[in-house]
Amino acid sequence: MENVIRRRSIDANPPRGLKARIMRWEFALLLLFIGVNVINMNLSPNFLNAHHLFTNINTFLVNGLVALPMAYCLLLGEIDLSVGSTVVLSATLLGIVFNATESMVLGILTALAVGTLCGALNGLILIKFRELSAMIVTLGTMILYRGLAERILGAEATGGMRTVEWFANLFDARIGPVPFFFIFFCVLAGVFWFVMHKTVFGRRMFAIGANTQAARYAGINVERTRFTVFTLTGLMCGVSAVFFTSWMGSVRNNVGEGYELEAIAMCVLGGMSTAGGKGTFPGVIIAIFTLGLLRFGLGLLNVNPQTVRIIIGALLITVVVLQNVQRLFKKKPAPANAS
Repeated sequence: MENVIRRRSIDANPPRGLKARIMRWEFALLLLFIGVNVINMNLSPNFLNAHHLFTNINTFLVNGLVALPMAYCLLLGEIDLSVGSTVVLSATLLGIVFNATESMVLGILTALAVGTLCGALNGLILIKFRELSAMIVTLGTMILYRGLAERILGAEATGGMRTVEWFANLFDARIGPVPFFFIFFCVLAGVFWFVMHKTVFGRRMFAIGANTQAARYAGINVERTRFTVFTLTGLMCGVSAVFFTSWMGSVRNNVGEGYELEAIAMCVLGGMSTAGGKGTFPGVIIAIFTLGLLRFGLGLLNVNPQTVRIIIGALLITVVVLQNVQRLFKKKPAPANAS
């Protein structure tokens, strides 16, 4: 009689060495990123116009802010479908508070507080009712938060925020050709990378995603970690709402529609496993820029938006298939102990 011991690896620190790096998904994704840009440069002479390029990068980085904490959610084996609704509710209350008080600082603080509270509510429900899945809980709060925003705004829009010059410059200001927002995003992405791969908290997320029950036995406070991640996700939705409002200057109740799907797509393309416990943050960053610049290049060619969705959908399906094929080649027979 043989007992087969099955182990699931935790790749918080992936193997080093040239061969190991080439075999990682991030290398293939980097080749895809280069290919997308080479094709765009050949098809459109305006692709490398610095002003237009960075302006477009800014637009998809507003959504990219949401993808940063979404990677943490997927690492835990969870998902947050309420991010788009949290963005619109945060942006709505930013506009309402600003127009009522004429204080943009108070409006920004309100947006950040609302986003944080929305994320905390998700986390609180999940830790109090363990039997509920994150998908069901955040689906409910997605409807709730957007419903609140629609109730507050109705069919109207709240605007006038770009009349505050310093607030408009949050999105528009540049250091040379490089936007301030781009620099802010890169710094923030570096912080998220460091936390995920270089801290105890990051290792706890990998452990929980790999095996929640084993993580509990190891003394990890699973509930506190989940609560922290969902609260952080809400906070980042508030940050995204601030920059979106700085960009557009007005808020309607359709803001943030599809943000959750875009963020999940960026993370999955970046190699994050929806089962939890696997993935690297550099892959997510490369995926954010790959999808964003792919859309930009196709837009320069006046490709129909529906066709763009078809191309991106086909790309994601191909990615998922390739990742699973790659894992099959890497899979080794499990060790067996005779008893």
